[in-house]
Amino acid sequence: MKSPGATPAATTTPTGSPAAHGNGSSAAHGNGSSAVHGNGSPTAYGNNSPAVHGNGPVAAAGSVVVGPTGTTGPTATPAAPAATGTAVLLAAAPAGRGRAMDAASVLPALAAVPPGVLTSTPTATVVELADPLDPQTVLTRLRAAAAGPGPLVLCLAGQLHLDRRQQLPHLALARTTPATLRYTALPWHWLAGELGVRAPGTTTVVADLAADPAVWERLRTTPDLLHLGPGPLLYGRVAPAPRRGEPMTPGYLRSWAELWRSGARLPHATLHAEAAAHAAAAAPEALLLAPAPAPAPAPEQDPHPAILAAAMAGRHGEAASVAAAWEHEALRRHGPRSAEAVHWTEVRADLARLAGDPARSCELWLSAAEARLALRQPADDPDVEGAVDRAHHQWEQIGDRERARALGAPLVALRQRVPGRQAGALAALTRRMAG
Repeated sequence: MKSPGATPAATTTPTGSPAAHGNGSSAAHGNGSSAVHGNGSPTAYGNNSPAVHGNGPVAAAGSVVVGPTGTTGPTATPAAPAATGTAVLLAAAPAGRGRAMDAASVLPALAAVPPGVLTSTPTATVVELADPLDPQTVLTRLRAAAAGPGPLVLCLAGQLHLDRRQQLPHLALARTTPATLRYTALPWHWLAGELGVRAPGTTTVVADLAADPAVWERLRTTPDLLHLGPGPLLYGRVAPAPRRGEPMTPGYLRSWAELWRSGARLPHATLHAEAAAHAAAAAPEALLLAPAPAPAPAPEQDPHPAILAAAMAGRHGEAASVAAAWEHEALRRHGPRSAEAVHWTEVRADLARLAGDPARSCELWLSAAEARLALRQPADDPDVEGAVDRAHHQWEQIGDRERARALGAPLVALRQRVPGRQAGALAALTRRMAG
């Protein structure tokens, strides 16, 4: 990764690995009743064109790789260009004392995600921009990526500053200072100009941003300040920039990367809800950005039968999306450390079981058990024991030995605290881990 004073590294890497999607109902079953039941109440969640036009190197399959040293080499052209997606990984922050976020620290985690997983396409191209210096360079790269017909995913980490003359937010780049903001930062409305003209449903932006006091104040009074137009779907976290000292980390975006790398193929709304919950402790006052979901059922209606029916019919993506919308509302109303939020974690754990993803189900049941213990429920509480038992049962169904071993360690630690009512469960688990 280059220092802020060097020319930014922009790499394009195509891949032919498929983006797996789970479908079909699973024969796996757990002990205890299904978690897809209960009650809750949902609600809906909650400019100008760029000044410069030009053409730059096309960041697409079949182009060349431009590395930090300037060397080039051919890339393989995929067999079906129409199915190729593009992911742009942009991390930027000023050098020196003006840095409020260690934006580039998230790039290794994002770069480790298979490109096809980022875009949910069989093949994909990745363009990485680490601490770029010039807004025109960033604009050129974005314009080239946006020109393709396939899905586009922009992962963005950085900090926002307000141009006090025009009162418009800008994304700070490596050379940005308060005095040079208008010339060295990327205007947010340039993003809207490039992405807003794309077909609806083809563009997703995942942003983890620190906002200076002026932007933070504007966001509180102008919620649509970062609106990108009717087409792009924007998921994000905006937190107030910390006082001078330790820069904040892009924990929200890092959680997306970890979830993608786990092998789970979850709807973006679910990824957003989980990432927001994971990052809540570091920035509890952060503002969350998400597109409005499909209209939720009336408050007096119970969503669980419809969710379960969709899952049993093999429509696992639909079931997960509806559950994610209700979970988002529970998080908004009650916070991540609440019984309501834990309930929806358990619902998603059961949906993962029905979708035939025991590793994901185990992981979610572990999270639910830990959350219940954090709520001061005793270790012998039936809900706590049930969560641990289901995590244990799903762990036994995992076929990937490496994944099973990774989840086995926290399961053993949890079993030591919650032995359950089945004699020898901890001993059996320990033996299997040692085998």
